[in-house]
Amino acid sequence: MKNKTIMAVPISGFFAVIAVCFIGIIIGSFCDFNINISLANKTDIGSFFATYGSYFSYALYPAAGACLYVGFKKKGQKYSMIAWILLILGCFMAVYYSNSYNGKAVRALLGYNAGESPQFLSVLAWLFWVVLYCWIPFVMIRVLDDANPEKLIAVGAAILVAGIVADNVNLWLKQVASRPRYKYLITLDNPVSEFRNWWEMIPNLAGSNDNFKSWPSGNMTIASMMFALPLLADLTKKRSESRNIRCFIVACIFVIIYGYNRIHMTNHFLSDVCFGTLITYLIYAVVSTAFIKIAE
Repeated sequence: MKNKTIMAVPISGFFAVIAVCFIGIIIGSFCDFNINISLANKTDIGSFFATYGSYFSYALYPAAGACLYVGFKKKGQKYSMIAWILLILGCFMAVYYSNSYNGKAVRALLGYNAGESPQFLSVLAWLFWVVLYCWIPFVMIRVLDDANPEKLIAVGAAILVAGIVADNVNLWLKQVASRPRYKYLITLDNPVSEFRNWWEMIPNLAGSNDNFKSWPSGNMTIASMMFALPLLADLTKKRSESRNIRCFIVACIFVIIYGYNRIHMTNHFLSDVCFGTLITYLIYAVVSTAFIKIAE
């Protein structure tokens, strides 16, 4: 009997991630503020990782687009147009999200000031992301195994759909909770008096004020996309269970570092980080399992 897997890794790995998230939520529920007092300390390297670390997660979008491209091309010439459209969509999503969330840092690096600097600098900042992602489909198309086009399409679609769903669920929850960020609290005379636990929600208080959008962590929604890495590894010509597990371990290490960075950079509390990871991981697990089951 084939061993049960979720997102291309043994089911024990799935439950381990869930367990760690719940433990983090429980600890954070009692110690969130004190943990931040101990760990929060903005640094240049932390800022660099906060800006560019998401690249590795967003790289999964053009990789997913490549899966869709190869899958539909394998199904016949009549699917050629949709194959190209989905490939371009995957690349566009990576560029769009990177430019939306981190484009400000790149524009500043290029010396762009809105209304003052030449407009081509803004375009150049956008092209910076294009260059970072455009090589990924070429590599993926070479390494993907096209023997099972239905599974390629299922995995590619699951990554794109789950990414969009997770991002929007996170945005909605931020409005539901409207929890103050630590970086905002430490600007107050009495930070503890304004601190709120994650369950002390005041719906729609945040509005457009980012200072009240601490829960759940949106960046952990991005980081947790990396748990889809074993799914992609399982579609390659030299796939193996051990490679999938190695990819899973890489994803776990990346998510842990990213979570620490969110606390370290005063943006989130431990419970924010664990909730962001848990919600996204569950969405990816449910969507990918459903799509792959339909394809089988």
